[in-house]
Amino acid sequence: MSMSIDIEASDVIRLIQQFLKENNLHRTFETLQEETGIQLNTVDNLPGFVQDIQRGRWENVLKTVVPLRLPIKKLIPLYEQIAMELIEMREIAAARNLVRQTETMQILRQKYPARYLHLEQLLSRIPSDPHEIYIDGLSKEKRRQKIAQELSKEVTSVPPARLLTLLGQSLKWQQHQGLLPIEGGFDLFGGTAAAARVEDDSIPTECYATIQFPRAKRPETAVFSPGGEYLVTGSEDGYIELWNHFTGKLRSDVKYQADGKFMHMSAGVSSLAFSLDGDLLASGCREGTVKIWTIKDGLCVRRFPAAHTQGVTSICFNKSGSQVLTGSFDHTVRLHGLKSGKTLKEYRGHTSFVNSVLFSMDMSKILSASSDGTVKVWDYKSAECLLSLSPQARSSMGTAVPASVSSASLLRLQQVPGQANQVVMCPQLPAVYIMTVEGRVVKRFELPGADDTAPDFVDCAISPRGEYIYAIGTDSTLYCFNVESGLMEHTVKLAEAEVRGITHHPTTNTMAAYNEAGHVSLWRTSRTVT
Repeated sequence: MSMSIDIEASDVIRLIQQFLKENNLHRTFETLQEETGIQLNTVDNLPGFVQDIQRGRWENVLKTVVPLRLPIKKLIPLYEQIAMELIEMREIAAARNLVRQTETMQILRQKYPARYLHLEQLLSRIPSDPHEIYIDGLSKEKRRQKIAQELSKEVTSVPPARLLTLLGQSLKWQQHQGLLPIEGGFDLFGGTAAAARVEDDSIPTECYATIQFPRAKRPETAVFSPGGEYLVTGSEDGYIELWNHFTGKLRSDVKYQADGKFMHMSAGVSSLAFSLDGDLLASGCREGTVKIWTIKDGLCVRRFPAAHTQGVTSICFNKSGSQVLTGSFDHTVRLHGLKSGKTLKEYRGHTSFVNSVLFSMDMSKILSASSDGTVKVWDYKSAECLLSLSPQARSSMGTAVPASVSSASLLRLQQVPGQANQVVMCPQLPAVYIMTVEGRVVKRFELPGADDTAPDFVDCAISPRGEYIYAIGTDSTLYCFNVESGLMEHTVKLAEAEVRGITHHPTTNTMAAYNEAGHVSLWRTSRTVT
């Protein structure tokens, strides 16, 4: 027997209204209310709203009430009460503005002239006895209680992001029934499974949103999820947070975040990485601990309390998501098994901090970049060091550069899209390189006319299709290099404060930059038509 569920059209409208409100689309929200005549009338926290009324926290109450559409007969007692309490506190100017300049009180004047006249008399002659203010025989507290009871009948409290939650539940049910594939993306609008669409590469030059952290809680690292759904930050206070990269707001549709339950490390978060399927998040901290989280519910499913003896600087998953590779200030590279919860291998040989680690695409080798000025290539199985290179010591044409250059710290390794055998390598120099996993420098990108005054690079990223390399200088400028031509095409000043790092979205021309002032700025291709 088939069973259908009737869905009220008004409920659908309210779901859309909630989505618009939560995403700060206020004009669209107001237009939809006006055209449909359907009011959302929800509050984020109903018990908190009632408590604000009972305790006379009128500023909070008015902020909540003003956007709502409430019956005038229930608004009048609220405004009346606020006016009388302002008069009692000798806040005459505020009381006068409320009585004479609000629409609600003008309706009181028309419908209940005696009550309005009482307020005007109080404004002109402030009584010393509260009984002269509250003349209906009810105390201030009882009046507040009555108002709270009446207004609470007109509003409801619902969980955040109901539209996205219901859509997600629907998709999961369809997957469970075999109507949708378990893996891969889904075109919600078209109703079909969709392959990831990668935008044509274009330089992000427009800052469209900024996330601000307190300076003491500034982010130390950030990463986009493989599917691009999340921007994740790890901060000095140990908190790991998921953001909507379109708006720069916390993801309210992630239930554990909406409930105030965040992923957290015992010390500052120093590295983050996703598994290839995006289901797991690995985090490393300054104390040397590594945790593995399930991104859907924020639960820690594996903990390595002594992954390293010092801070974890870099972390990445293998292709199957069964192992994590880590680098550390303790000069070592280590491999950890998620199933066993143990450290499986250690790769020793660097004489300074290991800043970046990477698996080769075929999983046969491991690459590590260090402040000792070398990139080392290791055999994955035997942990033997196969090569130890100073790639910056030679140009793409084989021309030698000064020996002092080879001591520069190597800061970042990143896979080149579509080139299984090539990685981008960023030294602390005004140059970036593409090299093979066998150690051959393929291409060098450097600032035009670079000399001793040129800013060194501190981090780099590569565009989704591999057409651009972006390098951050110590002057907080983004230098954009065309991979094919090898030339610098553009520069973008990202911040006045020192930029600590950048991360690029996997499929769109979106970039996040985090700086010393505690700001994460979000950048995209300019939409200005010239």
